Amino acid sequence: MKDIKRLIVYLALTFAVTWSLEFFVVKPIVAEQGYGKSIVAQGIVAAMMFVPALCVLATRLITREGFKNSRLSVNFSGGRWKSCVAAWLLPPVLCTLGAVAYFLIYPEQFDASHSYIIRQSAEMGVTITPEQMEQKVILDIIVAVIMAPLLNVVTCFGEEWGWRGYMMPKLRKRIKFIPAVFIGGLIWGLWHAPLIAMGHNYGTEYAGAPWLGIAMMCLFCIVLGTLFTWWTERAGSVWPAVIGHGAVNGFAAAPMYFVTDNNQALLGPTAAGLIGCSALFIAAVVVMILQSRLKREYAGSLQDGDCGGHNPSETTK
Repeated sequence: MKDIKRLIVYLALTFAVTWSLEFFVVKPIVAEQGYGKSIVAQGIVAAMMFVPALCVLATRLITREGFKNSRLSVNFSGGRWKSCVAAWLLPPVLCTLGAVAYFLIYPEQFDASHSYIIRQSAEMGVTITPEQMEQKVILDIIVAVIMAPLLNVVTCFGEEWGWRGYMMPKLRKRIKFIPAVFIGGLIWGLWHAPLIAMGHNYGTEYAGAPWLGIAMMCLFCIVLGTLFTWWTERAGSVWPAVIGHGAVNGFAAAPMYFVTDNNQALLGPTAAGLIGCSALFIAAVVVMILQSRLKREYAGSLQDGDCGGHNPSETTK
């Protein structure tokens, strides 16, 4: 029961702090200036990625849990490095496949001339030629694939030490993998709910707003949470999830370089849309199938007092 109480404390703190900042600080700014148009609001939203990690610290201190089994170890032995490599390279591939699927379904929304981004830049007072934009797109995509996991490691650690490093192990001690990632993804998605209602990812002008947007965000978080949890458990460490989160954040918006201004954000082409996340969804289903077929689970990272590693002698919960 101690783990359940600690999880409740952690979630209560995380939601209370985050939602308070969003409702009482971010929302008034957004109401005045519009979402995405305030540097201050964007800075606060970025800073809120640290809230889960800070609440892990607070929970461990408040409940006197201490800091053993923090899942911060870095150990590449026994093939654990494969999780980090997969987390680094797979998200760009899967995000690209999802975008391709979207543009195949909506070919009229594909624009190789990048006119949408050029117009957006002009509205912000930045003049850029098509040739310059072409170079920028190539450079940005290269940087997103190669450097994004490293550039985003600090902010993404703020979330992942909370969700995959603390919440998921507590859930996994009580329930099996598939229900755990569904519950964990739902919690993670609802954590974003106020921002989605303000226009994050999907805007506000769509049928069923903001509830369909919140539902889509929950689905997206279940999909990502499945992959991140799988990588974390295989490595016995939170770092593959941090890398994967950074890779997704760095590359997910890349398809917007190729879209007209009539895209349907709830569907794509970014990975946060239903079609845009289709390849990620398939990968998550594959992970669930693999996990369900395992007679024995590599559960070293779930055992108290063990910071990581595989332990095939433990039975699946």
